[in-house]
Amino acid sequence: MPNKIYFITGGARSGKSAFAEKLAKDLGGKRAYVATAQALDAEMAARIAKHRQDRGTAWETFEEPLAVAELLRKLSGRYDVTLLDCLTLWLSNVMAHTDSAAAVITRSDELIGAIKEHRGSCILVSNEVGLGIVPDNPLARKFRDLAGMLNQKVALAADEVYFTAAGIPLKIK
Repeated sequence: MPNKIYFITGGARSGKSAFAEKLAKDLGGKRAYVATAQALDAEMAARIAKHRQDRGTAWETFEEPLAVAELLRKLSGRYDVTLLDCLTLWLSNVMAHTDSAAAVITRSDELIGAIKEHRGSCILVSNEVGLGIVPDNPLARKFRDLAGMLNQKVALAADEVYFTAAGIPLKIK
């Protein structure tokens, strides 16, 4: 199986994760799931539990909110398909640890480097946050801007890019 990078973006609850998991299943082989979410409250804990249940036992799951580039390097060559869900949660985790946009961009570039070097196909999921209203505060605008830059860089590196809306994936690259 050739190593490919697949990037799936779209709005919240648009069907990104379901499509990514189906794509990984269709690609076949041994699958790893890299989850960046943290159960910081009961609602998020319930979401994480539902995702785990939906995936079943066909996946080996790794939960890593910050050191994703390092984890991808460790997983490289061990799995046919690695699904990373999601980049925007990872970005918010990184932003919670630094106020520096330059540091966030450096971490993003390191992650993209690890994705490009990864042996095995990678499926990357991210929210497209720039389609709504302009955020009303500087932190939210900074997040939107950094997420947009990250998504552009990942899309450039990807072999295939999909945008999901209402549960329907649209191939855009």
